[in-house]
Amino acid sequence: MLKLFRSNPYRELEKNIGYSFRDKSLIATAVRHRSFKTEADDEADDNERMEFLGDSALNLIVGLWLYQSYPDLQEGALTTMRTQMTSGKALARLARHIRLGDQIKLGRGERKSGGHKRASTLEDALEAIIGAAFLDGGLRAVNRIFHQLFIPLLPVSPDDKWADNPKGRLQDVCQRRWRANPRYRIANVNGPAHSKTFVIEAVAPDGTVGFGDAFTKHEAESRAAQDLLDQIQPRRRERSQAEAEDDDYEEDYEEDD
Repeated sequence: MLKLFRSNPYRELEKNIGYSFRDKSLIATAVRHRSFKTEADDEADDNERMEFLGDSALNLIVGLWLYQSYPDLQEGALTTMRTQMTSGKALARLARHIRLGDQIKLGRGERKSGGHKRASTLEDALEAIIGAAFLDGGLRAVNRIFHQLFIPLLPVSPDDKWADNPKGRLQDVCQRRWRANPRYRIANVNGPAHSKTFVIEAVAPDGTVGFGDAFTKHEAESRAAQDLLDQIQPRRRERSQAEAEDDDYEEDYEEDD
């Protein structure tokens, strides 16, 4: 018994997600990327089918929790909050928190190119783990993971439709403030062809610039948008307080010298 406990390579991961698998082969499949299977010429399944199942199980559990927790909210608000908790960005954030990338079995080339840090790989693996938990213990197992991992780390708001969409939020802020859209451009591309890192600039109509880097242009743009928002939104709040004191909300914002 003690020997089996010590030989469990998933003990730390199970502790982090709040669920211990009875069938360890299920969690083993959940962290097996297709690149590992291809390079190892292994007949064992990769995690893609479990990912499909996990997505469905997670949406059901999140939907049920929101329905029970917010009885006064209508469908639109509930859908917004479910998206905040189940989006790819949210899943990747949780996966990084539990260091899931260290547990994923990848092919040598995929790991060398940074696959264990790639958002899409992380979110897919977390969904696969949820699918594996459903196969192992049903919706009760998925619910345990949800309460251990999602609820404490992913606060949601029915009024925040841009919570997990920094590009959408940035466009909304720019349109409201300047009646113009932000611009994105590739500032640099680093690394070899098989492992490129894109550096993106997001530029506000007033010239303020945010930067973001990632393995994909889409993710780099999102990070650049968030960086730009972090710069312009605090200034907006400070200005709004000053305008409230002067009872003058029509003045355009001007940066301090």
